[in-house]
Amino acid sequence: MKKSLAILFLFIVLKISSQTIIDTAQVIIPDRFNSEEAQSKPYVIMISADGFRYDYAKKYNAENILKYSKDGVQAKAMIPSYPSITFPNHWSLITGLYPSHHGLVDNFFYDYKLKKNYAMNKKEIVEDGTWYGGIPLWSLAEQQGIVSASLQWVGSASEVAGKRPSYYYPYHEKFAPSEKVDKVVNWLKLPDDKRPHFISLYFPEVDGAGHHYGPDAKETETAVQLIDEAIGTLVEKVKQLGLKNVNYIFVSDHGMIKVDGGNPLEIPQILFNKQRFDFYNSQTLVRVYVKNAAEVNAVYKELKANKTRDYEVYLDKKLPKYLHFATRDDRYNRIGQILLIPKAPKVFLERDQKTSAGKHGYDPKQIPEMKAVFYAWGSDFKTNKVVEEFSNINVYPLVAEILELKLENKIDGKIKVLKQTLKK
Repeated sequence: MKKSLAILFLFIVLKISSQTIIDTAQVIIPDRFNSEEAQSKPYVIMISADGFRYDYAKKYNAENILKYSKDGVQAKAMIPSYPSITFPNHWSLITGLYPSHHGLVDNFFYDYKLKKNYAMNKKEIVEDGTWYGGIPLWSLAEQQGIVSASLQWVGSASEVAGKRPSYYYPYHEKFAPSEKVDKVVNWLKLPDDKRPHFISLYFPEVDGAGHHYGPDAKETETAVQLIDEAIGTLVEKVKQLGLKNVNYIFVSDHGMIKVDGGNPLEIPQILFNKQRFDFYNSQTLVRVYVKNAAEVNAVYKELKANKTRDYEVYLDKKLPKYLHFATRDDRYNRIGQILLIPKAPKVFLERDQKTSAGKHGYDPKQIPEMKAVFYAWGSDFKTNKVVEEFSNINVYPLVAEILELKLENKIDGKIKVLKQTLKK
């Protein structure tokens, strides 16, 4: 098993990493210290396994994760924010805001006020804090005298709300999960005044395997086992440090479904008129920006009249309220006025465009395979507790409650949703 895990990790690194020289050094912000009060507070290690579907732990017998969560809290599932893709949901988890409220509405989008493109694969862009709304948990902690650290969580290398984590690593795919575990343990070996009490940790392996091979593939099972092994090692090594009041929160950003890539949907030809439209295709969602606002209703009617039964056409302002992705929600004017939403497992492909075996991005309340995972255990959590499904925006106030952080800005999440998981 260990040999196959190593092979999978090597494949993912070689497949995704195209740069010949990558800076893997840690960044340390000087002159950061825990306040005296902070030194006695609990520790929260928040772990995201990208693409770890809500049922993967049981489906692929992730023994460590199942054992620890049984000793703590298990959610039947966690509901991602819409659209159920990586960057929007990691930022929702870390800010307690819906994507339409924090501004990361997609992995790739255009801001018509800034007249700039956001792209998740551009280092200089993702590390520019002006793109990000809300106050991430590490910034909130630092503002209130608690040292934080992040190992490649979305946005953690950017200056948001005036505070980066005291310790962080810019994103790359050179570290094996076992190396990441050792780096977290090393942070927790620091002296009391320098030791982070909030740590965010990111693993991409399960998502990579799910995309490339599909959610039911042996390779995806192997990736789940790889992360489970890392979690087991992390918990045991932290236990050996003898720290008191350590808490773990294991989450994901979304699930995964096998898509019908062999019979793709065609984007309506009218949208290729660049003088009239911009469109942004994530394959599981097409967002349309109509340059002449007076044409929106007429274009909507034309698109709706000519659509196939395999997708729906919505005016953005008419999108179901529970998605929180309509015009009324769009604080940054980044979504567009018309949405083309395929019915899973269909995807939109442009000419000569390919798709992966597995995808995500669909409505998680309509497509169960989009649902994410939530497990939590440690000193502050109840044991053998099962909770109903809930939205991922509610993780933020949970962490704030454990660390006794004051929420001075309005968020979408509510502590009442997950207060039941805590001992007090």
